[in-house]
Amino acid sequence: MTIQSTLAHRSIFRGWFVVAGAFAVTLVGFGCAYTFSAFLKPLQLEFGASRGSVSLVFSLAGFLYFGLGIISGPLADRFGSRVLAVIGMLLTGLGLFAAGFARSLAEVYLAYGLGVGVGVGCAYVPAIGAVQRWFVRRRGFASGLAVSGIGVGTLAMPPLATLLIEMLGWRGAYLALGLLAAAIGGVLALLIENDPRDRGLGPDGDQALATGSSRAAGASIAEAVRSRNFIALYVACLICAFGVFVPFVHLVPYASDHGVTPTTAVLLLGVIGIGSTAGRFLLGGLADRMGRTSALLLMFAGMAVTLAIWAISINVWALAAFAFVYGAFYGGWVAVLPAVVMDYFGGRNVSGIIGILYTSVAFGTLIGPSAAGFAYDLMHSYTVPILISATANVVAALIVAAVLAPGGRATVGAARR
Repeated sequence: MTIQSTLAHRSIFRGWFVVAGAFAVTLVGFGCAYTFSAFLKPLQLEFGASRGSVSLVFSLAGFLYFGLGIISGPLADRFGSRVLAVIGMLLTGLGLFAAGFARSLAEVYLAYGLGVGVGVGCAYVPAIGAVQRWFVRRRGFASGLAVSGIGVGTLAMPPLATLLIEMLGWRGAYLALGLLAAAIGGVLALLIENDPRDRGLGPDGDQALATGSSRAAGASIAEAVRSRNFIALYVACLICAFGVFVPFVHLVPYASDHGVTPTTAVLLLGVIGIGSTAGRFLLGGLADRMGRTSALLLMFAGMAVTLAIWAISINVWALAAFAFVYGAFYGGWVAVLPAVVMDYFGGRNVSGIIGILYTSVAFGTLIGPSAAGFAYDLMHSYTVPILISATANVVAALIVAAVLAPGGRATVGAARR
């Protein structure tokens, strides 16, 4: 009986349940957030607004859900990730629900921008930070699996939103999505746990050490943010983020402008989701073998090349090919980045450090998609903002190549992989 219990215990390591909880958080949170492209034209028509001003709704939400990691990350390190994740999912649902009652674009900013932004901001960094502590040898794969929820959400949620808009109108669609986010996301977030030692386990299911904790080793937040490695990561992510999320807002209207039907155009977001899911699984695991810093460099370079290809893609098949390949590199970037942070700075304050790093992505997200929208309003073309987005990723790749050590070795108060 003891042997059977031991085998059962080893066959399903609790860390995979934590990964499942983080997967649910990213699927519901980002899946709902990335439905925005399906709502862009209905909101334009409803409020007589420009494409740039409507795009600012997404930019505001993106700024908050990445920027608030600087608060939710340290809170999770201190009080635990589960409570932050549950609260975040409930706030996401509330924001979507409130958006369905908005009577002006300003109210959409408040409901969707603040509600979804704060909600995902509360949940995302704590959920992903918790996963890092449960794994060492398979950290890249586990992190990729957790954030693959973003890819699945991007695949499933925009078509669902389009169907709901057709059936219920954009207001009814927001009400339905809000209920879904609160009910499913809030419940599954309960699977998240902070530390394997709380269950008498070590990372990867190994025997726990007699003393210490998986959170004990690693840099303080002050040590981390002053380090050359962190500064390089921060600047690279800031620059790349100006372009990373432009397709999530503007690919659907871009396709519509080139004669693709609205129903087909929104499926292109789903293709990004398919590519993103593949990238998180395959490239996250590959990063464990090739070195996670080298993999991060590959992701920046890949996003740059594919964004440049988008600028010359005008038919649905070319756009679908762009969406899949771009999604793969984007998904790999999201999967590898938290693991690189853990590699360099250890687990003691990993959620807090990831949260501070993601403020760089927040500022880029605030500016990039809305600037692309205003550029379109001015030039009636997306060519310039797309090429700027590609160039930003080239610069990010050069920074990583110039500063960060190949292989992602821990250097600042962190245990080696």
